[in-house]
Amino acid sequence: MSSTAKKIIVIGGGVAGLLSAITAAHEGGQVSLFEKMPKVGLKMGITGKGRCNITNAAPIMDFIAKTPGNGRFLYSAYEKFNNEDLLDLLHSWGLATKVERGGRVFPQSDDAQEVRHLFMKKLADEKVDLHLEEPVRKILTEGGRVKGILTGKRMYEADAVILTTGGASYPRTGSTGDGYRMARELGHKVTVIRPALIPLVCREEYCRELQGISLKNVTLSVDGGGRRKGEEFGEMLFTHFGISGPIVLSLSDKVSLWLSQGHSVKGSIDLKPALTREVLDKRVLRDLEKYQKRQMAGALQDLMLHRMTDVVLNLAGIPRDLPVSDLKKADRLKLVETLKAMPLTITGTRPIEEAIVTAGGISVKEVNPSTLESKLIQNLYFAGEVLDIHAFTGGYNLQAAFSTGHLAALSAVRSEHA
Repeated sequence: MSSTAKKIIVIGGGVAGLLSAITAAHEGGQVSLFEKMPKVGLKMGITGKGRCNITNAAPIMDFIAKTPGNGRFLYSAYEKFNNEDLLDLLHSWGLATKVERGGRVFPQSDDAQEVRHLFMKKLADEKVDLHLEEPVRKILTEGGRVKGILTGKRMYEADAVILTTGGASYPRTGSTGDGYRMARELGHKVTVIRPALIPLVCREEYCRELQGISLKNVTLSVDGGGRRKGEEFGEMLFTHFGISGPIVLSLSDKVSLWLSQGHSVKGSIDLKPALTREVLDKRVLRDLEKYQKRQMAGALQDLMLHRMTDVVLNLAGIPRDLPVSDLKKADRLKLVETLKAMPLTITGTRPIEEAIVTAGGISVKEVNPSTLESKLIQNLYFAGEVLDIHAFTGGYNLQAAFSTGHLAALSAVRSEHA
């Protein structure tokens, strides 16, 4: 390593930090990576339910659309390093990948640890100076520019610092919001931190009764304060606290935002979105004629899961032991309406510690999107979830972390600041 090589410090050994450190070292920087946990890449090792949803095979413009949290800020990062560039790099390192439903890209092995170990190997190959269990207390500056960092052990000088400490979700992996504090101390604005991609808490007791039931091909609609709306089709799950599953997570960002703004949020589940109310009414009539000698609880077995029957009948105000022959038209129409719009009162989200990603972070208005350098402090760069950026599930968040990590590293090494 040349004695004239730039000294670059990366704070945080997550997805963005790992690629930042490897890239900066590969480009000729003298790189030190500081991680407060005993291992690097802990969150990488549990993403995608332990399979690591690396990225998505979608066109890069889709990534912007799938990033409700300041997606346009990522144009430059994606221009420099997109999903194809990432896969080319990983393939050159020897990682085999595959594409699954929705364009999700996973390692062929379905093992997130393989990806994590590969990054650890590249850290060693690039001779990155790794400091484990050494939390950074403060970023040091002088005259409006980075000077170094202070840890519990000592002060380290640096020509550039890249802050990649992640968000506030999954604290057991080391993401505890330290980066927000360090950025604030340097004068940066940190927007409101809230959970995104998180299960929702509901008031209705029936969610607890249906705990463990997974619904497929349903539509979940949410309404915030009567004016804000959202809707997703797909799969969801009832839990002891409310609802979870893919479509719930997709809508949770909107719901989390509305709740943080003080709006009441209502939801409804369409159990039969492929059928209009009129067509569904005819379907219900056929079933009732087929089982006309039964009670209502036994006449809906072809229409829904057995465990759902009592809940739906109760919501519709129909006694489960009512003979089918005694059901009035008005009650039948109420049953149809319940099947098309099971009501939910969404009272909150699960704790932010359980969020897949964090919404909010260091304001992107104070960061140069072309370099990811701070507009306030020279030679200070940001990457990953510590920024006010978040996307939907499907590999979009990891790609944002990889792309910003790569761009911040290139900018730090190539900067012509004296």
